[in-house]
Amino acid sequence: MQHVNCFTTFLRDVVNLSQTKLDLLASRVEAIYQALKSDPELGPLILGKKPQGSWAQRTIINPVGDKEFDADFMLHLQEVLDWADNPATYIDKIYAALHRHSIYKTMPHTRKCRCVQLTYANSMHVDIVPYLRLADGREVIVNRDENRFEVTNPAGFTAWMKEKDDITGGNLRKVIRLMKYLRDHRNSFTGTRSIILTTLLGERVTQTTALLEPGCYANVPTALLTIVEDLDEWLQARPYKPSIPDPSGSGVTFDHRWNQATYAYFRDRIHTHARDIRSAYDETDPATSVRLWRELFGSRFPEPPGSSSSSTAPAAGPKFPVPPLITPTRTGRAG
Repeated sequence: MQHVNCFTTFLRDVVNLSQTKLDLLASRVEAIYQALKSDPELGPLILGKKPQGSWAQRTIINPVGDKEFDADFMLHLQEVLDWADNPATYIDKIYAALHRHSIYKTMPHTRKCRCVQLTYANSMHVDIVPYLRLADGREVIVNRDENRFEVTNPAGFTAWMKEKDDITGGNLRKVIRLMKYLRDHRNSFTGTRSIILTTLLGERVTQTTALLEPGCYANVPTALLTIVEDLDEWLQARPYKPSIPDPSGSGVTFDHRWNQATYAYFRDRIHTHARDIRSAYDETDPATSVRLWRELFGSRFPEPPGSSSSSTAPAAGPKFPVPPLITPTRTGRAG
């Protein structure tokens, strides 16, 4: 059974980052931005800002337990020709500006591969990603580890996401959040970065599928079933790690963000999840169906009103063990 109302409640009360936290994030990003704009050295180079990653795509979810939540924003900077051979300078300059600020210099801040990370105690961290439009027309971010520019197309990715989400009637973003919940809160397919998960799920959504299978994206559980089964079919045809192009059309790939061991584990977990979702969806007995959904998502997945079993049991711990073969990937910006 679908239990659409249960999914609505689950997303609202458990999975989604609360509006209070989203507002806090927006206010802190604005404060950081104004502080950097006021810096006498960096300020004249700043042209604007925009959300990045899961915050921008509205796929951000609550963190596990007391862990920090995180978000990125792109700091649009003017190109400095003298730094052309040393792109890492842009990250260094952001770091130095924070280090000069009366408040932020006392807060943990560090240079990462593609950002400067500023951490707020016991709540969140913000990744500040320098972004430029070069004179040759390229849109780039900085890879500090390799001291080079990386091509990006944030507007193209946002347009791609909107197109795919519109096909599903707004349910793709919700499916992505649910799958991120399985990864983070249920300890499944650990090691798969959000940008890869988002791309793989989004690429399975097509107008052709919507036309050939009317109603296949009609609500959250149906969209979840359709997209995960289509992803499972795609993955099972590919035993070895495939190339994952950036759907924005930037010409780059996300291949460096995982390895064969991570991919193989993800492929196996999605195969299991597709089966579990189908079982819960097709089950005709309401109580059994809810039990199957709760086995997948944990005891915080709500039961329908009037259910005979308790829905106030403590949340289940992670269901899926972290495989020993998976090694952490190098972290830069969130996502």
